[in-house]
Amino acid sequence: MTNKPDEQDVLKAEAEAQFACTLRAAAERKLAQMPPADTPTRPVEEILHELQVRQIELEMQNDELRRAQVSIEESRDRYVDFYDFAPVGYIILSREALIDEINLAGATLLGDERGKLLRHRFAAFIAPEDRDHWYRYFMSVLQRDDKLTCELVILRGDGSRLQVQLDSLRLLRDDKLPVVRIVLSDIAERKRTEQAVREQEEFFRMIAENIEDFIAVLDLEGRRLYNSPSYARLFGDPEDMKGTDSFAEIHPDDRERVKRVFKETVQTGISLRTEYRFVLADGSIRHMESCGELIRNSRGHALRVVVVSRDITERKQVEEQIRNLAFYDTLTQLPNRHMLDDRLNQAMAASKRSGRYGALMFLDMDNFKPLNDHYGHSAGDSLLREVARRISSCVREMDTVARFGGDEFVVMLSELDTDQKSSIVQTGIVAEKIRVILAKPYALALQHKGDTETTVEYHCTSSIGVVMFINHEYRPADLLERADMVMYQAKESGRNRVRFFNM
Repeated sequence: MTNKPDEQDVLKAEAEAQFACTLRAAAERKLAQMPPADTPTRPVEEILHELQVRQIELEMQNDELRRAQVSIEESRDRYVDFYDFAPVGYIILSREALIDEINLAGATLLGDERGKLLRHRFAAFIAPEDRDHWYRYFMSVLQRDDKLTCELVILRGDGSRLQVQLDSLRLLRDDKLPVVRIVLSDIAERKRTEQAVREQEEFFRMIAENIEDFIAVLDLEGRRLYNSPSYARLFGDPEDMKGTDSFAEIHPDDRERVKRVFKETVQTGISLRTEYRFVLADGSIRHMESCGELIRNSRGHALRVVVVSRDITERKQVEEQIRNLAFYDTLTQLPNRHMLDDRLNQAMAASKRSGRYGALMFLDMDNFKPLNDHYGHSAGDSLLREVARRISSCVREMDTVARFGGDEFVVMLSELDTDQKSSIVQTGIVAEKIRVILAKPYALALQHKGDTETTVEYHCTSSIGVVMFINHEYRPADLLERADMVMYQAKESGRNRVRFFNM
């Protein structure tokens, strides 16, 4: 609350009176401590006492004044040091924009001696391209009471250019005339840093917008902060993805595993590479490979995660094709001999654990060679594809039908029964079913020149040799050899029949 003028005078008078009383008491104490002088008459003694007290008061006041003077001089020296050697320039301009005051730092920034700068027009140091901006800025400062800031290029005394920032404020002198106080800062290094950052951001923006890979910036919970334009190929406009859950489109079977990898990257800072599947809006599947990099702030705390991904769907398809070439027959798409060996070993191991029998059938088509000789290999290929389809229709999903080579096929039945006779009966039923269905006529489409097509009916039977197995009594090669042997026995005994190997 502000006191009225008369109240302020009263308070000031009271403070002065209190100071006088304090000073008087101190002088009295000091006089009492002094050695007594010869006692004169009473009136003289009182006058002398009063004079001594006044003398002591004056000495004490003088001491206080000297200490105050020293303190003021020390403060002034400190102020001068701070003013002159501050890391920024301090300048006071008259309302005509002439330099009235300037510290050493300001003179250094302008590149001239301080004495030569006084009463010098400040605009002379402004680069020509910025002078219009300077004049508008200076007039705005003179007309306002708040601080204004601008950035300019100045021409120093040696002709060099320097980027500076001006923070200016209008003040009123004792004569009520306005002056402008300016804090002048060298921002050249900051500008270089900003330019470097802008160039770096532009560089990475160009990479992000033109690279085929997918770049995402995620917060520590996996929410999307940024997605490169390449994401438009998968999810549409990347701007619509901001703030969404980056795990939402991951295939449910892969989602938890990917979340664990992401959390481990956040916790340890170790980049981990992982593969997973994206489910797109149309239900299609894209195979992705991603690697996350943890970004930390200046204090080393986790800030965000940058994830670089690539679409490896084509690579997966090629890998699957290679796998098919290695383990599947290209004509019939049935397992080949390599896959058969693997599955036969698995079936024999399962038989050992369960105590159930398995069966191996070796099939050879009768009268197949005349078909190739008469109609060509394309007709033979058509028949073999139909044979593969018919055999597969006769067995369970857990069983294996393989093309052994040429017109030879192998069927493996697993996990039949613990009883041998029952297993033989089951196998016989399946083998007879295969023999019957393979003996039915084949309608084969034949292609001719001129894109014409004719259909022929062909009869082709099969000879089937069967061997039962349990545990690991025989090697896979032994089983195949015995099944092949009894197949030839069936062929030699009239073809179109099934023959079992006598255990």
